Amino acid sequence: MQDQQAASRINLSFQGHPMNNCRLNTIVKLFETCRYKHDLYSVYSDWCECAAISMSNAVDLMHFERREARYLEILRNYDRQTIETFAHILAEVTMAMEGAPQDILGETFHALELHNKARGQFFTPYTVCRMMALMVAGGKEEVSRAMERRGFLIAQEPAVGSGAMIVALAEAIRDAGFNYQRHLHVTAVDIDRRAVHMAYIQFSLLHIPATVLVGDSLAMTFHEEWHTLAHVMGGWNAKLCGVEREGKGAPPMSNAVAPKYDRAQSAEPKAPSFDVEKTSQFRLF
Repeated sequence: MQDQQAASRINLSFQGHPMNNCRLNTIVKLFETCRYKHDLYSVYSDWCECAAISMSNAVDLMHFERREARYLEILRNYDRQTIETFAHILAEVTMAMEGAPQDILGETFHALELHNKARGQFFTPYTVCRMMALMVAGGKEEVSRAMERRGFLIAQEPAVGSGAMIVALAEAIRDAGFNYQRHLHVTAVDIDRRAVHMAYIQFSLLHIPATVLVGDSLAMTFHEEWHTLAHVMGGWNAKLCGVEREGKGAPPMSNAVAPKYDRAQSAEPKAPSFDVEKTSQFRLF
C-alpha cells in the first residue's frame, strides 16, 4: 500500500512538468552560431565560466579581482558579436530557470552533443533526478520530520555534475510546502571545473543556498569554492559553524561525508544588501 501511494505521488508530481523545449532550442541555436568561428566545446566551457564569474563577482568580493581577471582573459578570445551572443544565452537560461526548475545546462550539453568529447561524461536525465528526489524527500510530513533538529536541511553532493539532483531536491522540498531558499543548504563537489560552473549557475538562478567546490571527493582535497548569493544573504557560514560546534550529525536527507574545509577561515563574502521578503520564495523578476 505504501509503495502504491509513493508511486501515485511520483506520477502526480510528473504530470504537467514543463520541459521548456522552446527555450532549450533557442539556447542550442545561439551556441550553434558560435561554432563557425570557434570550437563549440571551448565556447560552451568558456560561457559557463564567464556566467559563473559574473554571478560570483556580484556577491563574493573576496574572490573578485582574481575572477574578474580570468573573465577578461576569456573574453579576449572572442569578438563583439560572440560576446553579445553570450549575453543572449544567459538571458535565455535565466528565463528557462524562472519558468520551472530544471537541468537546462545539462540538457544543452547533450543537445550540442558535447558529451561525446567529454571522456564519456553524461548527466543524469532530470526526470530520473526528479523521481529520486521525490523518493528521498517524501511529502510534507517527511520533510518536516527531517528539519526538526535544526530547522533546516543539509544536502551534500560528492559528484554534482550539472546540479540536476540538487535542483530536483529543491523542487521536491518546495512541492512539499517548504521554502528551500530558507530551509536547505547544499555543499556540492565536482572534480570537473566546467561541471562546478554549470551547477553554480543553476543554483544561483534558483537562489539555492550552496557552496560548490572544485575538488576530489574520494581524496578529500578541495581547492576552489563558489558561494551562491543565497548562501551569503542567508548567513550560512555562521549557521553551519553553529552546527559543527554543537556536534549535530547530518540529517537523514544528506548524501555523503561533508568536505572538511575550514569555514571559520573561509570569510563570509561581503555582499550588497537586498530587500527580500522572508516569507516567500526569492524570484528572478
